[in-house]
Amino acid sequence: MKASIAELKRLLANIVRIGTVSEVDTAKGLCRVKIGKNETDWLNWLTLRAGRVRFWSAPSVGEQVIVLSIFGDLTTGFVLPGVFSDQYPAASASPDAVRLDFPDGAVIKYEPENGTLTAKGMKQADIQASEKISATANVVKVTASQMITLDAPVVECTNKLIAGSLLLKYGGEMFGNITHTGGSFNSNGVIIHIHYHGNVQNGGGSTGGPAS
Repeated sequence: MKASIAELKRLLANIVRIGTVSEVDTAKGLCRVKIGKNETDWLNWLTLRAGRVRFWSAPSVGEQVIVLSIFGDLTTGFVLPGVFSDQYPAASASPDAVRLDFPDGAVIKYEPENGTLTAKGMKQADIQASEKISATANVVKVTASQMITLDAPVVECTNKLIAGSLLLKYGGEMFGNITHTGGSFNSNGVIIHIHYHGNVQNGGGSTGGPAS
């Protein structure tokens, strides 16, 4: 009887246990957990979704987790990440923010207090869509230290375009009135507004071509 009671207590105690991840097998989606001096067998960890919609985020070695075991049998356990610890403390003290911190220092965060979505610290960002990408705001600012490339058959600016300088490599067309103020306008070596014409005659004749 005493043995049965002791076994029952052991099983009850093992229904919910807290421990730290000791090994992770990302190929199989399994991990092992150190609970006190003992280590579990390979167990599945719980995820947000595992059907038509699937979510992936493997637990880290050293991450504090909870092991939930059916009938207290640790071999049937499931690992529930994660519990903040001294090794991996909370990344924010905001009551409403959602924040993801990655091992390489990248951070994705939304802070409702100031309405700011932040993504920083990554080396590259790649967004692909088969039909359309839209960004709408009162002001859109894009800053690059070296170059911005727009690679498309047609790039359309529907209103005023202000540029510090402009270089056209393969020609083009302009329609409507053009106003030029300040500096000089040079066409094929001829400064348009100060050039003169030779071979001028009085009367109804026309001038010759611009002098080079």
